[in-house]
Amino acid sequence: MSPRPLLILLLAAGALGGAGAAWCQSPEPTEPTEPPETTGRGLGSDIKLYFTAPLRWDRGDWAWFGGALIAIGASHHYDTQVRTHFIKTLGTSQTTRSKDLQDALPTAAVVAATWAYANLISDSAGRREAWAMIESAALSTVPVYALKYAVGRERPDQTSDPNAWRKGGGDSFPSWHATAAFAVGTVLAESGNDDYRWVRRLLGYGLGGVTSFERLKHNAHWLSDTVAGAALGAASAHFVMKRANALDEQAQLRLVPIERGAMLSYTLTLR
Repeated sequence: MSPRPLLILLLAAGALGGAGAAWCQSPEPTEPTEPPETTGRGLGSDIKLYFTAPLRWDRGDWAWFGGALIAIGASHHYDTQVRTHFIKTLGTSQTTRSKDLQDALPTAAVVAATWAYANLISDSAGRREAWAMIESAALSTVPVYALKYAVGRERPDQTSDPNAWRKGGGDSFPSWHATAAFAVGTVLAESGNDDYRWVRRLLGYGLGGVTSFERLKHNAHWLSDTVAGAALGAASAHFVMKRANALDEQAQLRLVPIERGAMLSYTLTLR
């Protein structure tokens, strides 16, 4: 690989890591937060913290960022081989990007099913989980399209050169489908109790993996596009979940034992 494409890839990956707050980042206790019921105002605070999170990274955050860079760089080495493998199944068309909507449906279905089931059984935790899925996908969309515009990488159905950066109309890196799928899938995998954790993780990370596979099979993305999307989506989901946990800790309903019975206590932390 020549120095210039490698430099562009590293700069793009660096921007990706900076825009997507790493999941190790914990919100500062001095930041204003609201109880879970005031979703709109909490979202405004989340947006601010999300895009300024790199300013507060610690050693663990930088370690995760370095790991993401290594994964993206390693996958870039195999971009051509993966494209060659999948393109054999496409025949003369060499693309099925018309299936963009089809590839997004599983992610949308998971969000819709989570929200519908939570409302069906009147489960507030399930509704918060569905909201976390939506927020994770929405927050990560901004850096995804900023990177697409900034690096201008051509898709594998436009060129056979994985180093075709800064081309007019190129919008391959990173994959939005992979980002959204891993954002939603990570929330599904890591939310709830531990009784069926393995099932949640199988479904959640399976959603991200299958979506990424479909994007590669349809020759819509390079392998490194999907790896970058996975890193950004997972990081965004962990950020949102940590924020939600912090809000829950500030507004809690507890049953407190006392000498002759129990007392219902509601704790609300105010600035």
